[in-house]
Amino acid sequence: MQLGFVSAILPDENFERVLQIASKIGYDCVEVMCWPIGKSTRRYAGVTHIDVNLMDASVADEIHGLCTKYNVSISGLGYYPNPLVADENESAIYVEHIKKVIDAAALLEISVVNTFVGRDHTQSVADNWSRFTTIWSDIIMHATDKGIHIGIENCPMIFTDDEWPGGKNLATTPKIWRQMFADIDSDYFGLNYDPSHMIWQHMDYIKPMHDFKEKLFHIHAKDVRIDHNRLNEVGIMAPPNEWHTPKLPGMGDVNWGTFFSHLTSIGYTGPVCVEVEDRAYEGSLDKRIDSLVQSHQYLRQFIPKKIDL
Repeated sequence: MQLGFVSAILPDENFERVLQIASKIGYDCVEVMCWPIGKSTRRYAGVTHIDVNLMDASVADEIHGLCTKYNVSISGLGYYPNPLVADENESAIYVEHIKKVIDAAALLEISVVNTFVGRDHTQSVADNWSRFTTIWSDIIMHATDKGIHIGIENCPMIFTDDEWPGGKNLATTPKIWRQMFADIDSDYFGLNYDPSHMIWQHMDYIKPMHDFKEKLFHIHAKDVRIDHNRLNEVGIMAPPNEWHTPKLPGMGDVNWGTFFSHLTSIGYTGPVCVEVEDRAYEGSLDKRIDSLVQSHQYLRQFIPKKIDL
């Protein structure tokens, strides 16, 4: 396994600086954010460390050179919009950019692109399904042609009032994943698995790792702490931000020893990338870097750094 982090936590740093920070701390890899240049109102969105609109062979060579210089690889390219948004024109923009990220990954010889399936949050899962199969069959065909694996993160995207009541990502449960992978049967369609999203949904986060071990293309390491006193006050029907808090690995309710015990048992050898969304560390660049240092120190007990003997 390789230990990395998601570059969204360093939104104001350029790509080389992200690699420099990763190398200095001791990370093996980085999941690099590839949003279109421009504003995004959602937290941790809109970060661009590789502009895929500028990608060509010379840019790819420059990126490879920087990765070699700092001895840090790219675990995958990340772009997390809502391709199933109700507005079809907006949806088309997201789909087009996902394809551009796939093309960039192929040019860079990176095997994974991570994203969301999306959802019209005002409609049921069943009512979203026809658009899902139409839009995603096309995307997965494009990815398959390019030899790129698509890792869908299992985040419900249901944290804020504008995402209520259905959330903006269909791919939230094993039942839905089974139907997804049955209806779009491709070796290039899988998961970017984050155990924290199972925790706050009050679900088992270990069993899916075994049931979908062939579909685990990428792992996010994020923890979460449930405030049970607050939950008892507002109930599970309240928006989750009212009763749960994302935390750094080791500071929440995920048992990381158990998690990595099972991850190694199923034979996973890919990247595990820290996704920092802990607001206690957002106040300054120094605090953000501190969060990456702390997460690295904690997770290295499970993913030891390779050394030459």
